[in-house]
Amino acid sequence: MPIVSISLNDEILSELDKLQSSMGFSGRSEAIRAGIRAFVSEEKQKSDLSGNIHAILLVVHNDEFDHVVSGITHNFEDLITTHLHSKIDKEKCMELFVIDGDAEKVSTMTKDFQINKNMDTVRLVAI
Repeated sequence: MPIVSISLNDEILSELDKLQSSMGFSGRSEAIRAGIRAFVSEEKQKSDLSGNIHAILLVVHNDEFDHVVSGITHNFEDLITTHLHSKIDKEKCMELFVIDGDAEKVSTMTKDFQINKNMDTVRLVAI
């Protein structure tokens, strides 16, 4: 099996170690492989979307990045039927978008959030 090196900050490494322990993985590599498999599967599902779809997009971020969320949101106003913003912790916010529109455009919106390193969680559930 080829070896791939990655760099992780202390926070992510700590979370990885907790997952490894709580989920019973034999090592960090096994936990990382499971995460990558889940990510690949999720991305394949999204790439199969076509036509007009209904979806829910969940985004969690630090409140200092509200302006980033607003910027992305304004680019996709035609897709968003409902947008809920909720403070979930001292500094954390959760955005819930109910989306109706072209699958390709929904994918673009999702990717705009995913590639932004300031977003903690980005999840799309398409119907």
